[in-house]
Amino acid sequence: MIPPGPSADDTTGSPGRGTAVTGGLIAVAALAAVLAVLGALLGADTAGRGTGELRIPGSGRTTALRFAVFAALALHLGELAGARLARTGPVPLTGPVPLTGPAPRTGPAPLTGPAPRSWAVPAALTGAAASAAQILVLAAVSGLDITTVYGTTDGRLLLVMANGFLLAAGCAALGHPGWALLPLAAVVAAEALRAHPEPYTPVLGVTLAVVHLTAASLWTGTLLYVMRTLRLRRGDPAGARAVLVRYARLAVWPFVALAATGTVSTLRRLPVDVVLTTAYGRVLIAKLVLVVVVSALALTARRRLRHERDPTAPARAELALLAVVVLLSAILTVVPDPHWLSAQ
Repeated sequence: MIPPGPSADDTTGSPGRGTAVTGGLIAVAALAAVLAVLGALLGADTAGRGTGELRIPGSGRTTALRFAVFAALALHLGELAGARLARTGPVPLTGPVPLTGPAPRTGPAPLTGPAPRSWAVPAALTGAAASAAQILVLAAVSGLDITTVYGTTDGRLLLVMANGFLLAAGCAALGHPGWALLPLAAVVAAEALRAHPEPYTPVLGVTLAVVHLTAASLWTGTLLYVMRTLRLRRGDPAGARAVLVRYARLAVWPFVALAATGTVSTLRRLPVDVVLTTAYGRVLIAKLVLVVVVSALALTARRRLRHERDPTAPARAELALLAVVVLLSAILTVVPDPHWLSAQ
């Protein structure tokens, strides 16, 4: 039996060093939060400068709320997937560990150790609040009352999202986290319908959006949960490595889904002649560059894992950049559709 790792409250070294590390992490987190808020509030307007596109009313507030929705989805779905990865089960802990294919049945050992504290309920409640707040923003920028906004397509879909998050929070609070998959699926579908209205092949567009959003949430949220698990189990390197191996196998599929749906969506939504002259094109280029960097970091972490070296440094960098990718994705759902400028 593998002994459980230290709890989240344990610190290594002297108390002063532990306090300094904690203070540094808090400072970094605060700085990241400030930069995320500024990016959300200013991102859409900044990307649209000099393009000739109309300014979107309330774009900053909408982007910030959309980012909160995406983050809530990632946290909740990632926790559901990550909890399965960290559960007890046979995993080879000695010798070379393949990153693809079925796990060898020789030398298995059970995964044990503490699990991170659940963030499902606060994440879902945050998503519900952000969805409901978008209804208020929509009413403010359109000059309509709340009752009228509820009757619009966007209003109804946002209401579905808010209620879906509330149901997911209730499932988690009642001790049935798996039940949250159904209301979260409704949230994903409603967001895909609301953020990607297309007069041309709408079924394909919504399907691509559903797969893309689900894959992005799983990649980002599961990696966060895994990194939190590794922190708790840092006293058990073999067990922590086994969790990473499981994540490495899982992460292949969200990556493939993201690459495929992102490529097809780009070809459908972004005319070549306006790649550099629209806000959508500029933000998309930035997102694609970051995705390439994130992919390189993920491959570096897998390579280190394969050669039994510590992969946590590139994995942390991967997670940080994925958060920026999520922010850019929120901006993309707010900036104007580039087709109108291409037609001029």
